[in-house]
Amino acid sequence: MAHRSESLDDSPQHLAPTGHPMSDRIDLLGCPFDSITENETVELVFRWKKAPERKSHHIITVNVAILMMARDDAKLANAIEKADLVVVDGKPLVWTSKWLRAPVPEKVSGVDLMRRILEVGNERGLSIFLLGTTQERLDALERVIRAKYPNVVIAGTRNGYFKVPDYPEVTKQIREAKADLLLVGMPAPFKEIWCEEHRKALATPAILGVGGAFDVMAGFVPRAPRVMQEAGLEWAWRLAMEPKKLWKRYLVTNSAFIALLGKTLAAQRFALKRR
Repeated sequence: MAHRSESLDDSPQHLAPTGHPMSDRIDLLGCPFDSITENETVELVFRWKKAPERKSHHIITVNVAILMMARDDAKLANAIEKADLVVVDGKPLVWTSKWLRAPVPEKVSGVDLMRRILEVGNERGLSIFLLGTTQERLDALERVIRAKYPNVVIAGTRNGYFKVPDYPEVTKQIREAKADLLLVGMPAPFKEIWCEEHRKALATPAILGVGGAFDVMAGFVPRAPRVMQEAGLEWAWRLAMEPKKLWKRYLVTNSAFIALLGKTLAAQRFALKRR
């Protein structure tokens, strides 16, 4: 579905007074989602950026794998439930929302959302903190961002290799950088849980986990062709690129997802017939 052109500033009735589209939150296979477009999500980030109080707002992008992980991981499920915004990352979940009669307008993937925020930030002004991936890839990403988005300020960076004793130091570094946006290029479910548990200490207006988007934007992992993205096969492309890392995550969770969806659709049809 094409992006809606209006901004949130042009349609304030779309949001609750808090700036959170609570009225549009839906349940999809037991996971909460906000029915919101990519453009609207970007506008929210810049609304939070301009707020007088530096309150952290957490955005979580949920794909099939994360949705299935949350069914067995109470900490991940709790992080998703408490997030300020939960967006659908992937065509399969967009289709599922329509089949289950709770449609969301479009997918809002981490890598596309990150790119769009940087594009808008280059025009309006934005400062970011980059957390995640290896130092080599992080350095490469920093070079890419400085070249493509020269008006975006990189307030700080930190690679993703740190342990529990380092948490206070990491959160302090991010908080003191006073960035408008924290981008976290780390795997699920770590990034969702860590960001939610430390969001108050981070004191960053917008916190967004983008998974492997750092490696894609830095040029180390190619993005799936557009035709595969639209066909809902981006997971298959990523699996082909990193089979050892992702085979279990995608093959196991996708099989479990198909079984869950089939069961839910059957129950829905049975309930309709009984009516």
